[in-house]
Amino acid sequence: MSPVPAANMDPAALKVARLLPAFLILGGMAADLFAPEPYMGLPLLAAAPLVGCVVMRFRTSIGVAVAACLASIAIDLWIGRPPPATLVDLGVVGLIGFIGLWVSDVMSRQRGHLTVARDIAEATQRAVLPSPPGRVGPFSVAARYEPAQAEARLGGDLYAVQETPFGLRAIVGDVVGKGMGAVPAVSAILGTFREVAESAPDLSVLAQRLDHALERDCHANEEGAECCTTALLVEFPAGGGTVTLLSMGHPPAYLLHAGKVTQLEPTTPEPPLGTGLPEAAQGSTPDTFPLPPDATVLMLTDGVLEARNRHGTFYDPTAMLTRRTSAHPKDIVDALVRSVSRWTDGERQDDLVVLALSHTPASRQEADLPVRRQWTPTPSPAPNTSPSWSR
Repeated sequence: MSPVPAANMDPAALKVARLLPAFLILGGMAADLFAPEPYMGLPLLAAAPLVGCVVMRFRTSIGVAVAACLASIAIDLWIGRPPPATLVDLGVVGLIGFIGLWVSDVMSRQRGHLTVARDIAEATQRAVLPSPPGRVGPFSVAARYEPAQAEARLGGDLYAVQETPFGLRAIVGDVVGKGMGAVPAVSAILGTFREVAESAPDLSVLAQRLDHALERDCHANEEGAECCTTALLVEFPAGGGTVTLLSMGHPPAYLLHAGKVTQLEPTTPEPPLGTGLPEAAQGSTPDTFPLPPDATVLMLTDGVLEARNRHGTFYDPTAMLTRRTSAHPKDIVDALVRSVSRWTDGERQDDLVVLALSHTPASRQEADLPVRRQWTPTPSPAPNTSPSWSR
């Protein structure tokens, strides 16, 4: 049984901390022997088992408590204190040692329950948001998801990539809120996207059906759940050469090509999904942009754009993307996440998703990761459906 605080300590600091109970016992004995007033070493002897319960294993902590009690008796007998004083000293050291052991046991049990809960949360997250392969058809794919609540391992950002008869389609979304309250919205959006992405004739219809599903499932099944979700829908037509985007209140995508970074701003941003306007996406017009060969389309959530440093300055990914040394999506995504982490000194201020898609010419496909064509996160896929990868 290991103490809770010690689990997160630096190994070198923990090694030094485990010597502290011995120093406290020796210091308490020295204070009782040489201090001008009696009982000067009693607080140090009493503190030794309490500190031991924090930085040592439970059985070792018992040994420290026993050693502190024996040291108290030995010093009192050596300096000739009367039996009542010896019993008082022993009672104080023993009582504090017992309290420390009890607290250590309670905290260890709570940590065990927390570990189980975190494992369940992580399994749920992986089931709802599985990681994509490195290649979907002719596209190289790279993605990274970092929840704001790192200990809970749950967040409100989402992404999905799916091959369809209309070409490759993808979604990046950001639920307003994070943690468990965002899970119903994430589940509703991803489930609907996997089902509808290969039948909706265009992105406008796909967005309208996502909005309707979010209104129906999220509001009906989870009282108080977060339902408002910004989303960016992306389509790479089967013929290639262009990319079509539809923004539902979401930050724009970036086009990376030949050392240049271009924001693909929407002509008319639509309202977010789940805002109480089930017909909001009807009549909307997606934007189509040229897609040069070897270009990469990068999509992200506001966990990147709203990341702030110690001075409160927001992060701007353009500078880092311009300086990139590799054009492969995985290298771009990894470099961007590292840059954001450095900017915020490692603190996660919001959920973060980065998704990069790059069309690789047929002559270069063998150098990339193996193509995945028959993978799906659902146990019983319907006949004639295309595979989907999502997180």
